[in-house]
Parts: sequence; structure tokens; C-alpha cells
Amino acid sequence: MKTWKLALSGVAAVAVVGVVYMLMRPDHGSKAAAPQMQAMPVPVADVEKKTIPIYLDYSARTESIRNVALQAKIAGYVQEQPVADGADVQRDALLYRIDPRDYQAALDQAKAQLQRDIAALEYATVLAQRGVELSKTGAIPKDTVDQRNSAMKQNEATVAADKAAVQQAENNLAYTEIRAPFAGRVGRNKAPVGTLINGAGTPLNTIVQLDPIYVTFNPSETELAQIQKARNGGRVGVEITLPGESQAGHSGELTFIDNTVDPSTGTITARATIQNKDFSMLPGQYVRARVLIREQPDTLMVPQVAVGSSQLGKYLYVVGAGSKVEMRPVKLGPVDGEKIAVLTGIQAGDKVITGNLQKIGPGLQVAPQTQQREANAGN
Repeated sequence: MKTWKLALSGVAAVAVVGVVYMLMRPDHGSKAAAPQMQAMPVPVADVEKKTIPIYLDYSARTESIRNVALQAKIAGYVQEQPVADGADVQRDALLYRIDPRDYQAALDQAKAQLQRDIAALEYATVLAQRGVELSKTGAIPKDTVDQRNSAMKQNEATVAADKAAVQQAENNLAYTEIRAPFAGRVGRNKAPVGTLINGAGTPLNTIVQLDPIYVTFNPSETELAQIQKARNGGRVGVEITLPGESQAGHSGELTFIDNTVDPSTGTITARATIQNKDFSMLPGQYVRARVLIREQPDTLMVPQVAVGSSQLGKYLYVVGAGSKVEMRPVKLGPVDGEKIAVLTGIQAGDKVITGNLQKIGPGLQVAPQTQQREANAGN
């Protein structure tokens, strides 16, 4: 009996020690379920299908359509320069005036000579008519009649010469005013007020037309075929971007393609006529020209910020099955604003991840957030 009691006491002691050991183990309770990692929120954008313009880009230079040297045709002193250097002027605006007094006097003299010879012609005409009547009665010989007719015709010729002289004097007087042949901008003055000019084409200034303006560029032989195809279909639009600008600010159309290809460069000269209402483009300026050759329909577009780059090329992160990240190698196409065309690697309906790209990788669980949801969260 005593032995049985000792055995029960030993079993109880072992049980107590076991319970204490289990409670004191470091991994006690480790079989409880560990909390799962929360999915990372990422902004996403839908793949957009749209028709986009296809351009050819060129470095180009501007040229004025008209650039004229202002010259004096007559001699005299420069009396007035009504417009300042570099001023924008309209057609027929007065730019220079040469002292007109000598030419006004010459015109008055020519008019007086014309009046005197007209009076002489009138008298000669009366004598000729009277001689015809008198010759009918035999009062004067036929030779006298012929003389009077000859005198009348000579006076008619003199009056005609006088009229030409008056016209020449009027032209010379008009040449004392040098006016703008077209709307444009004048340059730097070369003949200040008081300068004596000799009338042998003395340069006074220059004027250039700024609106519209030419933009010249040089397509290659391979690009020429695309441009010609677009031109056969109608108007070919051209957009111009000035240095320092991020997007095109002027537009026009292709108006000229040269008739020969330069064999040394394999390029041809092409020219566009561009509207320049604000005069922001000046002749001789370097610009960027974009030639619209066609419209490409059903193009898949994604935000440019979503595109990643690695040693293997360009890629996109896409939300795949189970909201897990998939890495898609892609082939990119032309840019249209803030979006870029994707030629291969994605399809319509995909959701492209546009943010937190440095914190995610293939297989990671994410919580997609569209731009609309982000906007509502911000409100």
C-alpha cells in the first residue's frame, strides 16, 4: 500500500514539472496564426485605346517670306523717319520722307508748261479748222491749210510730251515718300535724318514679313515617301515648337518640296508656311518641326510615368490575377502628350501601376487605387 502511494506521488510530481516546463518554454503559443502582411496600395490607370497622330520630327530653321531692302530712287536730304527702328508696320505706312521741295517745284513747272502748250494747241486747232473752211472758197491756198494742220499736230505732240513730263514730276515727288510694301518689321536705320542720299539705290533700312513665315527642314529619302503619301491625301499639317517651349505653339501646313535630292546628304529641302500672329518667330531661328503624316487608330496608350526601364528593356507593372503584380516587357511607340503608345506587351482592359514602382515587384500583393478613388479620398 505504501508502495502504491509513493508511485502516485511520483506521477503527480512529473505532471507538475511538465506543466511548469510547458509554461516556461520560449515558444509557448507559437502555434497561433501569424497576422498576414497588408497589401500595398498602388495607383493604377486603365489602358486607353484611342486614335493618335503620327508625326515626323525635324530640326528646322525659319525664313522670311519677303525681305526687302528699302532704297531711295531720288536724291535729296532725309527729312523725316516717322517710325522707330524695329517697329512693326502695316502696308503703305510712311517709313521715310525725303525733302520734297525741289520735286514739288519741278512738278509745278511741268504743269505750267503743259498749260501753255495746251493754249497753243487750242489756237493751232482753231487756225486749222478755219483754214479748211477758207480753202473751200479758195481764199487761201492748199499749202497754207497743210501748214496749219501740221502746226496743230505738232502742238498735240508737245502737249502729250508735257503730260508725260508732268507724270514724271509727280512720280519723282511720290518717290520722296518711302512706304512699306507690305506689313512687317523694319530693321536698323542706315540713313538718319539730315543724310544726303544720291538716289542711286541708297539703302535706308530693311523690312521683313513675319506673318506668315517659312520653316525649312530636310526629310530623308525614306521619309520623303511617307510625306508624299500624306500629301497625296490632302493637307499636311506642321506644328512648330520654339526653343525653351515644351509643346507646339504654332501651326501651318507643308507648302513646298524641292525637286531634287541632295546626293551628298540623302535629304531633300521641304518648307512649311506657318502662322506667326504674335511675331514670336523671327527669320533665321532654329525650331522643332513636327509633320503630321497620318492618324493611327486603336492604339493602346498608358501614362509615361508607368514605364520602367531595366537592362532587358522597357517594362510595365500590371495588376494581375489575385491583385498580384505582373511585370510585362513592352515595346513602345509614339508619345502623345503625357501618354505613350504601347505596341506589344499589354492589352485593352489591363490596369497599369503608375506609382510606388520602386517598392513593388512581381508577385507582390497590391491594393489598386484608381485616380478617381484617390480624388475622392482627397476630398
